[in-house]
Amino acid sequence: MANLGILMLPLINLIPIVLLSRRLIRMVLPIAVEDVKREVRILKALTGHENVVQFYNAFEDENYVYIVMELCEGGELLDRILSKKDSRYSEKDAAVVVRQMLKVAAQCHLHGLVHRDMKPENFLFKSPKEDSSLKATDFGLSDFIKPGRKFTDIVGSAYYVAPEVLKRKSGPESDVWSIGVITYILLCGRRPFWDKTEGGVFKEVLRNKPDFRRKPWPTISHGAKDFVKKLLVKDPRTRLTASQALSHPWVREGGNASDIPIDISVLRNMRQFVKYSRMKQFALRALASTLDEEELADLRDQFDAIDIDKSGTISLEEMRQALAKDLPWKLKDSRVTEIVEAIDSNTDGLVDFTEFVAATLHIHQLHELDNDKWQQLSQAAFEKFDVDKDGFITPEELRLHTGLKGSVDPLLEEADIDKDGRISLAEFRRLLRSASISSRKMASPTCRKNSRRL
Repeated sequence: MANLGILMLPLINLIPIVLLSRRLIRMVLPIAVEDVKREVRILKALTGHENVVQFYNAFEDENYVYIVMELCEGGELLDRILSKKDSRYSEKDAAVVVRQMLKVAAQCHLHGLVHRDMKPENFLFKSPKEDSSLKATDFGLSDFIKPGRKFTDIVGSAYYVAPEVLKRKSGPESDVWSIGVITYILLCGRRPFWDKTEGGVFKEVLRNKPDFRRKPWPTISHGAKDFVKKLLVKDPRTRLTASQALSHPWVREGGNASDIPIDISVLRNMRQFVKYSRMKQFALRALASTLDEEELADLRDQFDAIDIDKSGTISLEEMRQALAKDLPWKLKDSRVTEIVEAIDSNTDGLVDFTEFVAATLHIHQLHELDNDKWQQLSQAAFEKFDVDKDGFITPEELRLHTGLKGSVDPLLEEADIDKDGRISLAEFRRLLRSASISSRKMASPTCRKNSRRL
């Protein structure tokens, strides 16, 4: 019996998980063998995570592949839901379950991995105890994806599939949508999108919003509803990331970020910040200074997670360690130094929280989730430049705000669309919004052709 390139371990005390017969039959096909080998690689990458079924070893013979995994005796999350009164969890218990799912998703995404089939059947309880930990399993549809690319195949389970999956442009955000669907079910005992046919379910997912008016939603807390709504946002760019969701007050535990994984999108935004013009960087710093602590709770968690020595600033070495966790990129030291220098506006060699916020803001979320709030924040940022409050930023005001001694014409030209020699509020907002658009055209993805389709 051959080993799949995995370190051989003694089999004493290990629990063999017998593969389903239909999967055993498929093992005769080379493409199916590759699927299983990929799943083994994924399980290896997630080894040690408290909420992932532990992988021990894998073997193959002429006909079958055998995977040795942790035994989970508590059954599926789906069975626990069905065993509850009205198939509902209490808010407190639901938050505990959801938090564990989000931690799995956040860790996967940091590895450049998307689960692609998150549903109650794919989460197992370690033991029958009520307070048993939850374990993610079945990574058969999971796959690694390079930054900026999208999956173009439709996979997963109909009731949990995200809108962008049906549009054949999906990424890590689709896992968060699925967790949002599960959370809705946990809290009310019903699916948010339902129809008698699969095609009907897809239409519901694409066109309609979940119903928060029928029972028991009127008795469910505002925090819980706010959480679910922010996960079931149809635009994946506006949807909370898994790490952001872990910082939401409804699901958060404790007062620190020690167990919240670094957000892959935060690292991406820092890399992108380097590519912005100086004017856009100045505008983002002004916007960052208008936000309050509550609005910045998720970024505070991220900052604290990177600030290992809790000094209140991020050093070059701490930034290096954080960016090293962004496995899909593997940045060189020179690039890390470049990122720190771009973010470090006061040139003291350290990144403070305000500087960090400017480089990591999720601009698309800000101006899409609450338009009135966006108008208010962007105007407040504009007025930090517009000293005389006449509705325009002049070259003199620009020089005063930035402290630049040389010409400010290059800064002015980027934002001054109508070329009247000054920047209006509308032009300033356009400059800020452009920070939510990648400066590079996305490459065409190369996706698996052998995925199980819906």
